[in-house]
Amino acid sequence: MAFHHRRRFLTLASAAGTLVASPVAALAQFRVEIGGVGATQLPIAVARFRGEDSAPQNISAIVMADLERSGFFRRIEATSVVEETGLPAMGEWRNRGADALVGGSVSRLADGRFDVRYRLWDVVKATDQGGGSEAVLPADLRLVAHRIADNIYERLTGEKGVFSTRICYVTKQGRNYQLRIADADGESAQVALNSNEPIISPAWAPGGKELAYVSFESQKAVVWVQNVATGARRMVANFRGSNSAPAWSPDGSRLVMTLSQEGGSQLYSLNRDGTGLKRLTQSAAIDTEPVFTPDGKSIYFVSDRGGSPQVYRMSADGGAAERVTFNSSQSLSPAISPDGRLLAYISRQGGAYRLVVQPLDGSGAPTAITDSTDDQSPSFAPNSRLIVYNTRAAGRDLLMTTTLDGKIKARLASTGADIREPAWGPFGR
Repeated sequence: MAFHHRRRFLTLASAAGTLVASPVAALAQFRVEIGGVGATQLPIAVARFRGEDSAPQNISAIVMADLERSGFFRRIEATSVVEETGLPAMGEWRNRGADALVGGSVSRLADGRFDVRYRLWDVVKATDQGGGSEAVLPADLRLVAHRIADNIYERLTGEKGVFSTRICYVTKQGRNYQLRIADADGESAQVALNSNEPIISPAWAPGGKELAYVSFESQKAVVWVQNVATGARRMVANFRGSNSAPAWSPDGSRLVMTLSQEGGSQLYSLNRDGTGLKRLTQSAAIDTEPVFTPDGKSIYFVSDRGGSPQVYRMSADGGAAERVTFNSSQSLSPAISPDGRLLAYISRQGGAYRLVVQPLDGSGAPTAITDSTDDQSPSFAPNSRLIVYNTRAAGRDLLMTTTLDGKIKARLASTGADIREPAWGPFGR
């Protein structure tokens, strides 16, 4: 295992086919498996929507799976149909243990679209908490279900939901590599890039319209930026040596990455069009895996300048670096929560590599939130409440999401391909 992670560290730092860019190739669905027990959860029932059995997607099941995966809600089984009109029999739902109830309907319109309506009730107070409706094409039924879950989540927690956001990741099957973009639950995946050479380190641009990534299609590591909607792409870093580990500044105006053009592997910044190259680190070590803080003032990165890979922090303009991680022999793949409060990274603990979270203000110790042995590539949801990462089970790479306390995990399991290097996109579609 140590070699596996050390190899990734070296690949990002000094990485030494046939290619198709596409915005649309749809893929088979994932399976989500919930495991673990949360601390305090709101018991909620999402009843079957009238008419959803005749629709291409099961709206109520998608909404319930989203809410359950968040860690804030506990499923109350609901097999009956509850429409959004009128007031349901609240006593019945109270007896079932529900504090909140969701119902709705799905009906096909004359133009082929589906009219989806929902309503949320407070069962304890027997009050209507509002609802909504949207007419969408059949292809957008999953998205409207995610939007419903987002609305319910925000009404009941006061925070924005992330169910209608997207993730990206890399798959490997045989000699084929694909960069894929999917819904936050792993469903509705599309191929953004197909290659016979490795693809690594995808990173969402602020706003979610572009992805930066590293492709080995020219037999060396080169950084590209690709438009998510059109598939159009441009090369932004093809300097002598390797070009790897791109990270966007919060305003999207520049990228920081690892280059070896001057010997060694050091951090550089450049403008989003590839101009304005500036060296940021001046060490004899391997410096890689940079990530900006949300305010754009600092960069966290991995360096072995102390003898083993650890996380360091420095000004976004370069200069002196301060070590941040001390509790393990190796600390890799830092990720900063969008609210600026937490650092997630992969920590070597004995022979295992586990996902660790620690407060950036020093108010708490690093806490391992997984019990797996080969975790990689953590990435925070845009509301800072969930983390997606990849791990290994039964010899395969797969994706997981976890709550910050590690108590609720969802496995996003596909068939056939190894799944690596997930990145959670920003709010907005």
